[in-house]
Amino acid sequence: MSLIRGRFQKEAHQAVARYTASLPFDRRLFHYDILGSIAHAKMLARQGIITAKDGRAIVKGLKAIEEEIEAGQFRPKTESEDIHMAIESRLSEMIGPSGGRLHTARSRNDQVALDTRLFVKDAIIQINLAVDKLQVVLVRLADQNQRVVLPGYTHLQRAQPVSLAHYLLAYFEMLQRDFERFEDCFKRTDVMPLGSGALAGVAYPIDRAYVAKQLGFSRISRNSLDAVADRDFVIEFESAASVCMMHLSRLAMELVLWSSSEFGFIEMDDSYAHGSSIMPQKKNPDVAELARGKVGRVYGHLMALMTTMKGLPLAYNSDMQEDKEGLFDTVDTLLATLEIFAGMVETIKFKPERMALTLDKGYLLATDIADYLVGKGVAFRSAHEIVGKLVNWAAENDKSFAEISLSQYRQFSKLFDDDVYLVTVDRSMAARNNPGGTAPEQIRAALEHAKQLLSIDTEKK
Repeated sequence: MSLIRGRFQKEAHQAVARYTASLPFDRRLFHYDILGSIAHAKMLARQGIITAKDGRAIVKGLKAIEEEIEAGQFRPKTESEDIHMAIESRLSEMIGPSGGRLHTARSRNDQVALDTRLFVKDAIIQINLAVDKLQVVLVRLADQNQRVVLPGYTHLQRAQPVSLAHYLLAYFEMLQRDFERFEDCFKRTDVMPLGSGALAGVAYPIDRAYVAKQLGFSRISRNSLDAVADRDFVIEFESAASVCMMHLSRLAMELVLWSSSEFGFIEMDDSYAHGSSIMPQKKNPDVAELARGKVGRVYGHLMALMTTMKGLPLAYNSDMQEDKEGLFDTVDTLLATLEIFAGMVETIKFKPERMALTLDKGYLLATDIADYLVGKGVAFRSAHEIVGKLVNWAAENDKSFAEISLSQYRQFSKLFDDDVYLVTVDRSMAARNNPGGTAPEQIRAALEHAKQLLSIDTEKK
């Protein structure tokens, strides 16, 4: 017999029981449910709402149930709708009528909200540790490759020379924003909802601040209706996770391109690549490709929950049960992707010689030559037009800037002189010595800032 069907003369139809049950997936919340229940039981006993004896029996029983679950010995009753009812039912089996006192001054509505918040708080901590680990890898590689130069791209066309360190640190910056987004999400998740009851609060002299302190929450919810109906923190978490996955997908795309024969800038480690079932020569960047693909499922979970919540009146509605599976999968997908990226990026073999070969092609110094003319007094738009015509002529004649003679330069402007040959890749990068630029001095400053954020010495780690 179900613990909550006293109002009904019939048991739920088997198909209905299967359709509404969340136990197959929300059992993952067992640790948080037991943690919250222990804090709740201690508070009830402390406030004299239940006896100290009952409180001790409940706490002891809950700890024993947690051991059963961890040992794989937990066998929930078939009529248990969810992990919360399954644990309560098992508690009553173990300790008798005292177990039925646990749910005093509590609803499943605020209980579920509590468990979910505890889960998301832990997930954020784990994810930010994984973000930090990947950032350390990127900073270490940037530190080792400050002098390596490759083409920067816009529209996937070669644009200007940049340091490889600068490139890697761009992804560090993306991940830093992700880290901060999750930290910010943590603040709004860190609200203790227990004590809100089903929707209107509870009619017992509870001590919500005590429970919050026991469970490590910084504050308690201010409105009982909002507390049980709120899933903003899950939506915010899934939004932050979606942005983080998008950043990882962009990095994955770089790695896929760079490892291709057409680019040849890197070689993926064998342990992070797969072969072809028919073509023996292939070394496919499958891990990076799968990461790109997994972004869609994380986006989907966010959109699904946004759609679920958009039409719900206050307070709790069973539609909100749909938040769990997407949340769990988002956590698992993002954590796995972050962890595998740390290993994959760390083992990449860079090919500086191949990168250097591409610098002479694509006229990457065109902007610098335009700036050269600006230094001679030419307006930038006029300089832009002159160099555009120069590039067009050079491309038609298969000449690099270094191969153009001075007389040929002067066909486009009499202001060109021998010093035009001083426009080089190194000088181009050194000239961009403003904060955020790719000049060596700015790269060193950016690395120092990154190391301070991460509290690391990349040379020692």
